[in-house]
Amino acid sequence: MSTLLDETTTHALRDGAFGNARALTCRECGHEVALGPSYACPECFGPLEVAYDFPAVTREEIAAGPRNIWRYKALLPVPSDIEQSPNTEPGFTRLLEARNLARELGLEKLWVKDDSTNPTNSFKDRVVACALSAARELDAKVFACPSTGNLANAVAAAGARAGIPTVVFIPSNLETPKKVNSAVFTEKLVAVDGNYDDVNKLASEIAGEEEGWAFVNVNVRPFYAEGSKTLGYEIAEQLGWRLPDQIVIPVASGSQLTKVDKAFQELITLGLVEDKPYKVFGAQATGCSPVSVAYKGGTDAIRPVKPDTIAKSLAIGNPADGIYVLDVCRRTGGAVEDITDDEVRDAIVLLARTEGIFTETAGGTTVGVLKKLVETGQLDTSLETVVINTGHGLKTLDSVSDRVGPAATIAPSYDAFVASGVL
Repeated sequence: MSTLLDETTTHALRDGAFGNARALTCRECGHEVALGPSYACPECFGPLEVAYDFPAVTREEIAAGPRNIWRYKALLPVPSDIEQSPNTEPGFTRLLEARNLARELGLEKLWVKDDSTNPTNSFKDRVVACALSAARELDAKVFACPSTGNLANAVAAAGARAGIPTVVFIPSNLETPKKVNSAVFTEKLVAVDGNYDDVNKLASEIAGEEEGWAFVNVNVRPFYAEGSKTLGYEIAEQLGWRLPDQIVIPVASGSQLTKVDKAFQELITLGLVEDKPYKVFGAQATGCSPVSVAYKGGTDAIRPVKPDTIAKSLAIGNPADGIYVLDVCRRTGGAVEDITDDEVRDAIVLLARTEGIFTETAGGTTVGVLKKLVETGQLDTSLETVVINTGHGLKTLDSVSDRVGPAATIAPSYDAFVASGVL
């Protein structure tokens, strides 16, 4: 397939550089532009996303692929030889049936899609892998991102693996483990005094001034966002090529939620799963819940907020895809809900002590919202449900460090143990 260059691109693309992708299309007005480092519509300034001319794809062809996201390469904006390029090979993480948590919450069938086992222990490795492919094909000289932490880790690791100079920008008050997890891969970790929205604004300014920089979630965002679709593909494949009845997904920018919905719709269109109703629920922390507030207020007007929550991965006060999250949740019959930081901490411990999964604060938010949705009757307990864990709890240890610890400190003797009352 021949692809056209965006007019801002001077590098000649090789044939099939973006696989079966046809163009970038505006999510507001439908205007199409050529594939390239563009993210806003030249006609109405709406966000762009990747459009495809999909070939016939079979379940067998997918199953014959590698056990990572490249098994779905025919459905992504990547070349057919993508496996030949160094990458962190994320994806195909476990889908765990959560019987204990289901019993605790009163659900009949519950699964946890556990993305904490990706290479840098979060779902961000998926989106970065697709962004890295686009950066290569566009001959970018610098790989970069603004981040609330997990993305910084994934970009820094992927850049190191690919041998591309990498610069990552983070809020200076980020959790220490996330800073260390990025700094170990790149010496160009830049801490910015401000919140994520301030960091994102700075990144947009740099992207406009510097040539050859690929900001994964700014000027190559349409390609980056497509990586989130692989979560939806995997859930359907791991359920035996069928869609769940309900799914609960955390909301930061909102891109992940909308792309999982896009993945489900693509699988239906391609005949890979049966067309059936499913409900999508969004999860936010109360300290940064502009989408939840808009949903509960029955409006599409999302008012930006200044984040104040321990769930820093979700602390985006002006979510780019917020309005599309509202559309998906309302269209499918789902909802958007939020919980307090104390409820986030409780949910982290609940998931750990029922299923042996230690999640970060974003996952705690999602599990906590699942619990609240059940308690408020917004979620049908008789239907099969999937909840997404986006990252590992070792990255946000401080959030629960004052809640858990030794049950007792005793002398090394049996009598002391008996006297401790632990049993």
